[in-house]
Amino acid sequence: MSFSATSSIALGGGSAEASAAKNTSKRPKYSRFTQQELPACKPILTPKWVILTFLVSGVVFIPLGVICLFASQGVIEIVDRYDTDCIPLSSRDNKVRYIQGLEDKRCNRTITVTKTMKNPVYVYYQLENYYQNHRRYVKSRQDGQLRSPKDEHETKSCAPEDTLGGQPIVPCGLVAWSLFNDTYDFTRNNQKLPVNKKDISWKSDRESKFGKNVFPKNFQKGSLIGGKSLDQDIPLSEQEDLIVWMRTAALPTFRKLYGKIDTDLQAGDTIKVLLQNNYNTYSFNGKKKLVLSTTSWLGGRNDFLGIAYLTVGSICLFLAVSFSVLYLAKPRQLGDPSYLSWNRSAGGGR
Repeated sequence: MSFSATSSIALGGGSAEASAAKNTSKRPKYSRFTQQELPACKPILTPKWVILTFLVSGVVFIPLGVICLFASQGVIEIVDRYDTDCIPLSSRDNKVRYIQGLEDKRCNRTITVTKTMKNPVYVYYQLENYYQNHRRYVKSRQDGQLRSPKDEHETKSCAPEDTLGGQPIVPCGLVAWSLFNDTYDFTRNNQKLPVNKKDISWKSDRESKFGKNVFPKNFQKGSLIGGKSLDQDIPLSEQEDLIVWMRTAALPTFRKLYGKIDTDLQAGDTIKVLLQNNYNTYSFNGKKKLVLSTTSWLGGRNDFLGIAYLTVGSICLFLAVSFSVLYLAKPRQLGDPSYLSWNRSAGGGR
């Protein structure tokens, strides 16, 4: 083979390798976007800008905090803890045995209204030390079964409250089984105060998560009763106490809406409450409270948002004043090279 033929073969192989390398290159296609060459705003944080930013933040946050705090303080709230007082003195040494027994558990409470409460007055029950967010508890439910009768046999995730005598329990699972079952009846001046329990749940839950043609079956029919029973002739979409309860809480202290009183309560009114103390919170040292509350444009009573705004605003104002004093007392030229570390070192340059 001649030298020229050998050279052409070698050159041919080299060009093929170069072409293959070019085709397998991972270098991205050039664009100003991928190479981060687009025009950009690069603000220089001068002392004046920093001071102005903190000053404006403080001026905005402090009034917002005052407004939120006043809105929260305007909410009138009455809280009555009854879990211990509604246990007879003779049974307080063994509260669990009493709550699981067959004794009459009616209890009378008296609430005095300190300020006028405009309707609607919301009635809540508050539970403490109750971990609805426990992983096994939260998973013990079947959402498909709540929506459609076709899925009523899908109870695998509901154990141990999944079936009864081979038939599915609807609604199944520990969440539904532990439905709160204390009841409250209110009277004022010997006249009953009706509690409106309509539309106390989320509309989206009623329409999307609970079926209109799904009815309770075999619920609370086992040997161990967990909580409230359900009317088998009413679909789940209309059982609003259940719908409210099934929206599990994230924290161990929570409130759930029991109903609404659509009548104004005047200052000085004495409200008598006849309650049934049925729900067992004594096994885990839980607490039960009855709450009457109004609302504001910000919702229920919660001072956290107002305090947070006031705290952040105060810190911003403090920093603005501190930086202003420091800037006026020891000013320096922006970009002064004498402040560079190698210019301030004893040995001089790098």
